Amino acid sequence: MGEEVNLMEICEKAVKLASGFGVDEVEVYFSRSMAVRVEVERNQIVKADRFCDEGFGVRVIYNRSIGFSYTNHTNLKSLEETVSRAVKVAKAGKPDKDRKGFPAPSKLPEVKNTYDKRVAETSLEDAVEITSRMLNSALNFDKRVLAFEGLTVAGESLKILVNSNGVSYTDKGTGIGCLLSTLAKDKGETTPTCFEFEHERTYKINPEKVGVEAAKQAILSLNAKTLETGFYEVIFSPHALESLLYYTLVNALKADNVQRGKSKLKGRLGEKIASENLTIVDDGLLDGGLNTWRFDDEGTVSKKTVLVEKGILKGFLYDKYTADKDFVESTGNAQRTTIPPYSSTPHIEPTNFTILPGKNTLEKMFEETVKGIYVLHLQGAHSSNPESGEFSVVATPAWMVEKGGLAYPLKGVMLTGVIYDVLENVVEVADNPRKVGFLVAPPVKVAKVRVVGK
Repeated sequence: MGEEVNLMEICEKAVKLASGFGVDEVEVYFSRSMAVRVEVERNQIVKADRFCDEGFGVRVIYNRSIGFSYTNHTNLKSLEETVSRAVKVAKAGKPDKDRKGFPAPSKLPEVKNTYDKRVAETSLEDAVEITSRMLNSALNFDKRVLAFEGLTVAGESLKILVNSNGVSYTDKGTGIGCLLSTLAKDKGETTPTCFEFEHERTYKINPEKVGVEAAKQAILSLNAKTLETGFYEVIFSPHALESLLYYTLVNALKADNVQRGKSKLKGRLGEKIASENLTIVDDGLLDGGLNTWRFDDEGTVSKKTVLVEKGILKGFLYDKYTADKDFVESTGNAQRTTIPPYSSTPHIEPTNFTILPGKNTLEKMFEETVKGIYVLHLQGAHSSNPESGEFSVVATPAWMVEKGGLAYPLKGVMLTGVIYDVLENVVEVADNPRKVGFLVAPPVKVAKVRVVGK
């Protein structure tokens, strides 16, 4: 705790220093990430290391122009030089009439299950042991399985934000996760790469389960068949939803895209944009959420924002700048997503983008599917058009669903369409949500999706 106080004092000194240059507002952001990491390649553990990265990012506002600079040296002298560079950038820039400043202080909310001392104290030996359990469970599942690559990471992060408006916040969190990519080889056939992972804020991952599931996916992908082009019922796993939604719906919900006219949702607040079976919230305070923090990366306190309620568009994702333009409050979605975080300025990103669960199990969803497809992962979602919502993605691995279960694996399958048609055709949401990156969601069943086969 003493070190955190010292770092806070350094940030406060830097704010005072920058204020002395005659700028209007100052923000100093500090982040530190410490972790252990173990890597797998071709059935073997090949690397184990420990890393730590820390630094300061400084933003200043002068005459409504903003300047930014950063340093990975954590002494006061280097920070002073960084402040000086940021001031020079701001004074050389052009005024932006829409820039109204950094956030003001507010009471910080409480968050739960975001820090676990056991995770913070995970040793390299612990991480190697976790990785070995994951790897061995996959290789023992079936001799045809190859563990192509994988990793285990565990560590803690600290962030501090101080600005000239009186904001003086600090928060720390932990994270632990393991991932394994697999493929299967049998009688001259090699499956596409499959993968499974778990990521948590507290020490409750199951590496054996990750290994077994990754191996099972690979074995179930053997002897794949082609499919006739047509419209099918499609059940999207949380993994598939994560990539599809980010490059279509999530980008359309970002206020900066809305304000620039790069979103089909502009001017549609209060309108129906999806099935009534779909309710979506962005919950920066989610218990144990992978992106849960007490404040965002520019000092707005975290909160829960309803985006879609029973199919009706209710809101957008804002940072302070875009919120000021629309005369609303920021939703706390300013994030620094580069690595390391202090090296970039914040931009709008979801926190825990949550699709509220339904009542049926995935097994029940399979039983009620006459002839459909279960899609575990998607490739190529990054090439989707965020303005129109159009997408064309490869579904792999994917399986035909018949007679209440997975009938056989599919190959050469693409899904095409517009995300808003997909949202309108959501007929069922399962009851078992998973945390997958920014997304918290269960499997979702869509009544009608165009599937291109061979």
